[in-house]
Amino acid sequence: MKISIITVVYNNEKTINEAINSVLNQNYDNIEYIIIDGGSKDNTIAEITKYKDRLGYFVSEKDNGLYDAMNKGIREATGDIIGILNSDDLYQDINVISDVMRHFADEKLDILYGDLVYVKNDDVSSVVRNWKSKSYYKDFFENANVPPHPSLFLRKRVYQEAGLFNLDYKIAADYELMLRIFKNYTFKSKYINRLIVRMRLGGASNESFSSIIKQNREVLSAWKENNLKSPFYLMPLRIVKKVAQYFK
Repeated sequence: MKISIITVVYNNEKTINEAINSVLNQNYDNIEYIIIDGGSKDNTIAEITKYKDRLGYFVSEKDNGLYDAMNKGIREATGDIIGILNSDDLYQDINVISDVMRHFADEKLDILYGDLVYVKNDDVSSVVRNWKSKSYYKDFFENANVPPHPSLFLRKRVYQEAGLFNLDYKIAADYELMLRIFKNYTFKSKYINRLIVRMRLGGASNESFSSIIKQNREVLSAWKENNLKSPFYLMPLRIVKKVAQYFK
């Protein structure tokens, strides 16, 4: 089976090489690597073009933000399975994709996800926060759980049936998408007890107090958007679980 990995980037000359190499160095042969650049003004494009012959698709053009770029990549993807790796992140080791694809030998499996650690920007070996997930169950989201999005792999048919990222959401479109596909559809999912991604601290949802507030508002909006009722304790429990990740 072919897997498509999508990386979206804008002005990230410092770490884009690490993200690219963590994909290209995987020991799984049938990888289509797609990079969507938002029209970077620094040396990002020059760094990417060093690998152009090994990319399945590359474009650099203005977009409407992170999730619009992800949607572009999904539309271009020709793989049976699709994963998304941020330009600041890297896969844990060279066996990640081969391990993931081994599980997708089950043709009924639609969704796979694992674990993620947040690391220091200048030292990816230094873990700051440990996002340990668990298998999906009926009240998974109600109990303030959510799969780490960079560890999520979907069959392309999931996007075809459930739709892409909702661009009305600027920070929590990944949350809305996952809530939608898990709660409103009957896709078969599987959690694997494996570290998938090392993610540098930062990101749009964690940049400032105001962005965290905006993210939480979008999370609540996502429940309404999907005709679901969020429990009254959802927000406090989300905070508790995030804080706990620093002590794991």
